[in-house]
Amino acid sequence: MARTASKTTKTPAAAKTSAPKAATPKPSAPGGPKVAVVIPCYNEEVAIGQTIADFRAALPHADIYVYDNNSKDGTVEVARKAGAIVRSERIQGKGAVVRRMFADVEADIYVMTDGDATYDASAAPAMVEKLLTENMDMVVGARESEVQAAYRRGHRFGNQLLTGCVTYLFGRTFSDILSGYRVFSRRFAKTFPTLSPGFEIETEITVHALELKMPVGEVVTAYAARPEGSVSKLSTYRDGWRILRLIMELFRQERPVQLYGGVAGALTALSFALAVPLVITYIQTGLVPRVPTAILCTGLILLAVFSAMCGLILDTVTRGRREMKRLAYLSLPAPTPGATAA
Repeated sequence: MARTASKTTKTPAAAKTSAPKAATPKPSAPGGPKVAVVIPCYNEEVAIGQTIADFRAALPHADIYVYDNNSKDGTVEVARKAGAIVRSERIQGKGAVVRRMFADVEADIYVMTDGDATYDASAAPAMVEKLLTENMDMVVGARESEVQAAYRRGHRFGNQLLTGCVTYLFGRTFSDILSGYRVFSRRFAKTFPTLSPGFEIETEITVHALELKMPVGEVVTAYAARPEGSVSKLSTYRDGWRILRLIMELFRQERPVQLYGGVAGALTALSFALAVPLVITYIQTGLVPRVPTAILCTGLILLAVFSAMCGLILDTVTRGRREMKRLAYLSLPAPTPGATAA
């Protein structure tokens, strides 16, 4: 059942007179895979301490990494005091932080979550277990909440709309493509190109997994409201538009035949609709009285042919890129319960 109340305890900021000693990675559970909890953060002083404590309790053998993204509050000090391994990414945007985390952190299993204490850390062991026992490359924590403040109506509607777009354009998908709570295998993390700069990174991750036909799964998890004093950085309209724009860009890149073929079909249909009266008149009188319309029909057909050819050529390029990504993905072993990082 989803959590019905959020934690409101404010984590005190660490003293700034002396910096605590940096945390170091811990050994993983004997005989088990090495698990890393990776947390992108921007101005999460209020919630990051609770987030670290929750995931340390849920995954006691995991290394917890906090990647600060130019926070202007005491996020870094609180994270260090809580015992996390703190690193920084100067390029602004969640996508840039995810790119850095996947590049730097060495582990067999990556548990990615936000630093706002809204995701249910107690679900992490089950998500990791599902990934290992079913040999998956990604398990998504689909958010479910009974607290209206946790999941605002506008965000819920936007999520459903964007999820529907991805389902329609790319086929099978998840019920929550925008969830920031995910578990990845090493071979996913080390072969994902990470090109998106901001909050649209979750959409890129989803489409990447679908295009390479990776084994993926989903687990319904509780979702709570932010702690009192914590503020969301997500803009419903601005970030929603950026995500929708990325979906269309990915459709152009990954489905060129459908896109350019659709344009070619529309141009052909328009050309035929304009040409039918001309053909009828020509059959009846032997004349073509509307020469400009005839020229327009010819131009539309030529554009349709060019569009179809562009789609076929780009599809060949896309197929080659997909094959290279698939080969890079297959170069790393599948996740298994006894795996260890290289």
